[in-house]
Amino acid sequence: MGVSPSAADPPRERYVAVIGGGAAAGPVLELAHAVGQEIARRGGVLLCGGLGGVMAAAAQGAREAGGVVLGILPGPDRSQGNPHLTYSLATNMGQARNLIIAHSADGLIAVDGSHGTISEAAIGLKLGKPVIAVAATWHIPGLLTAPDPATAVHLLWGTFLKY
Repeated sequence: MGVSPSAADPPRERYVAVIGGGAAAGPVLELAHAVGQEIARRGGVLLCGGLGGVMAAAAQGAREAGGVVLGILPGPDRSQGNPHLTYSLATNMGQARNLIIAHSADGLIAVDGSHGTISEAAIGLKLGKPVIAVAATWHIPGLLTAPDPATAVHLLWGTFLKY
């Protein structure tokens, strides 16, 4: 027989993947930075691919807000991660690391992005995870969209009430 959580139990940490282009610039990076800050303010652990662009901007935002960031790197060397990671895992799996990110996250937030981001979002949706997009020019069935970072994080946290 399992132990039931009581009202006195602390809320479970949420692992939120922020996905998006590794070569993003300008306004997209500002959005990613704000998403990272919002996740950290809610006590979430930010997961990302650990490299540049959206990943680095979100990681920086989370760290500046006192959050924890875990980078799941595509290559064999942990030192290749961006400087804003709290922890990094070297997978040497290339794009296949997207599966690890989607499986490890409780939910995903896509900031813009292209083929890699779309595949990661699709994996998350296939696994039954909530996926929210900000500034995406693409759509796949089941994807929720938000007009800004604060709304995206708010929507994602609302979906966590379901499980």
